[in-house]
Amino acid sequence: MRFHRLASVTFTVAVGIALVPALAYEAMPHEATSHARVQPAAGSSSDGAESDDPFGAACRIETDGSRVTAYCHNPYPDTDHVSLHIECVQWWDLDSDSAPVAAAPAQTVRLTGRCWKEVRAVWISHRKAD
Repeated sequence: MRFHRLASVTFTVAVGIALVPALAYEAMPHEATSHARVQPAAGSSSDGAESDDPFGAACRIETDGSRVTAYCHNPYPDTDHVSLHIECVQWWDLDSDSAPVAAAPAQTVRLTGRCWKEVRAVWISHRKAD
């Protein structure tokens, strides 16, 4: 009887641990996700009205100490060239800008970078493919 109770507790703990990553992802603040919209160049439309075509990958940025990882998913039909920009805290620590990475329609890309010490700011820039 005692073995049965121990097995039941072990199973309950294992199921609880398995659910933690799923719940942690759902608890993330969704307002931190950026949605870019690229405005058309002046005079690009024949009637002068702005285009309502949605554009821009949704990006999630994670910072772990001095390392930064960004995941950008492009749900739109136009390719988005995304770049990761990192500003470091220390004056001697070099800031970095990644090369543009093409996020094709329905594709998720991963961008990484780091500082030697602390990270001050991180952002993603978007550029529409030519």
